[in-house]
Amino acid sequence: MAGTLYLLPCPIAAGALDETLPDGVLRTAQGLSYFLAENAKSARAFLKALGHPLPLRDIDIVEIGHDPKAAAARGWLEPVLRGRDGALLSEAGAPAVADPGAGIVAAAHALGIRVQPLVGPSALLLALMASGLNGQSFRFHGYLPVAAPERAARLRELERASRSGETQLFIETPYRTAAMFAAIVQTCSSSTRLALAIDLTGAAEYIMTRTIGDWRTQAPPPLERLPAIFSLLA
Repeated sequence: MAGTLYLLPCPIAAGALDETLPDGVLRTAQGLSYFLAENAKSARAFLKALGHPLPLRDIDIVEIGHDPKAAAARGWLEPVLRGRDGALLSEAGAPAVADPGAGIVAAAHALGIRVQPLVGPSALLLALMASGLNGQSFRFHGYLPVAAPERAARLRELERASRSGETQLFIETPYRTAAMFAAIVQTCSSSTRLALAIDLTGAAEYIMTRTIGDWRTQAPPPLERLPAIFSLLA
C-alpha cells in the first residue's frame, strides 16, 4: 500500500515555528524521514528548528530544485509508492503555490498516492486577506518583466485587467522591490489602489493599501531588500 505525500508548509520569515505552524503539523513533520525539498540546506535548517527527533544524517532529503522536472517525479515518489510517507517542502510558505512542486503532486495523483495538504502560511493569501481588495476574484502573475519598458507595459495590462474587479497580485525578488514600487507609482493611474505586504510574519512586517495618488505624496515604504507582495485594483 502506498504511503502519503504530505504538502508541508514552512515559515515565510524568521521566527518561532509555533507562531505560524499548528502543533499537529509540527508533529507530522517530526514523524517523517523522507522529504522532497526545494533546497536541501533550508530544509535541514527547518527540520533542526522544529526539533526533529532523528539526527539530520538519518533523514533522507532529496533536493528537487527551483524547477523540478516532471520526468524525475516518478523516481522521487518511488519510496512513497512503496509505502513510506514523505513530504514536499518549499523554501518558504506553501509548496506548489507560487513555488515548485505542482508537477510532483500531479504525478502522485497519477500514481494513486494519497496527497494531504497541511495547514500553514501562504504569503499570497495573507497579502490578499490584509489588502482590503477583492478577495472573491483575483489572479496571481508571479514575476513581471525586469526591463523597464516591458515592465511598464505589463503593469498597464494588469491595471486594465483589474478594472473588471479582479485583484491582480504579483511578486518581485527582494533586491528589486524598491524598483518595482517606483515603476508602479510612475506607471499606474492615480485612482488605482496598490496594496503592499512586506516581510509578512517577519520583524519588519508592513502592510498598507493606498491609491497610487496617495503613494506619490508619501515617503517610500521600507522596501529595500525585503520580500513583498504587490496587489493592484483599479
